[in-house]
Amino acid sequence: MFLREVMKSSFATFRRKRLLKSFRKSGSKPWTRGYQLYKWDNIGRVISSSVSFYDLLGVERFGWRIDERIVEYGWFFEKLQREPALMLDAGSALNHEILLGHEKLRNKKLFISTLAPESTAFWQRGISYVFEDLRTTCFREMMFDCICCISTIEHVGLDNTILYTCDQGKKENRPEDYLPLVEVLHSLLKPGGSLYLTLPFGKAKNHGWFQVFDSEMVSSLVDRFGPGRHTEEIFQYSGDCWQLSSRQQAKHATCFDINVQKTYDSDCAAFSRAVACLELVR
Repeated sequence: MFLREVMKSSFATFRRKRLLKSFRKSGSKPWTRGYQLYKWDNIGRVISSSVSFYDLLGVERFGWRIDERIVEYGWFFEKLQREPALMLDAGSALNHEILLGHEKLRNKKLFISTLAPESTAFWQRGISYVFEDLRTTCFREMMFDCICCISTIEHVGLDNTILYTCDQGKKENRPEDYLPLVEVLHSLLKPGGSLYLTLPFGKAKNHGWFQVFDSEMVSSLVDRFGPGRHTEEIFQYSGDCWQLSSRQQAKHATCFDINVQKTYDSDCAAFSRAVACLELVR
């Protein structure tokens, strides 16, 4: 048994090295072989670092050629409170072992709501999975202490059959449905509860399966929620790193969509070039 475990570990180490070597050989381009390992290694270092997430922003090659998850998760774990809580993951962005093992999630009773089952589930951790359309959720009002909705709201009301479900009823073109969803999320929070919300920001564009939010759309979202208080931060990929930005600075930001574009842009951005991260408190 011991020898088997040693061999398993050695093979895993060898495979990791081979994947990272392959990624470098391809020119370190997003979505090529080895990219996911490179990305999650970096995310793991960010969310477990003793250095504040904000001190990493703007540092040379911070998040180099990595999609926006590296700042969304960094921001989320920086903001999330340590206290025990009943929590909803609206969209299943936390359904990764490296995230669920974070110290700030260990004392949370977590529910994950998403359209369809995924290949991996962590029910043994006591996590409850619900497969539903969040716009018509099964959860009762004022149930949760906090909700995270990471890079999910931009898909609501659009074509989710491309990546997320086989249900042809979810092949939609209702881009304004993010507004009623905001009302639903507000209703699910206890008074004083927080919604941690992230979305692509910049020049508004409907890509069919997701959309980019501009300043007016973000403002309409905040107004519809009607927070008692809220904070907002804009992060932008510029040059060779992710850094703190603003609505004005990032207003022309665009997305690189590997599903549509066949050639990389000069900056080799992986996806969104800017994201808005909001904490909305009921």
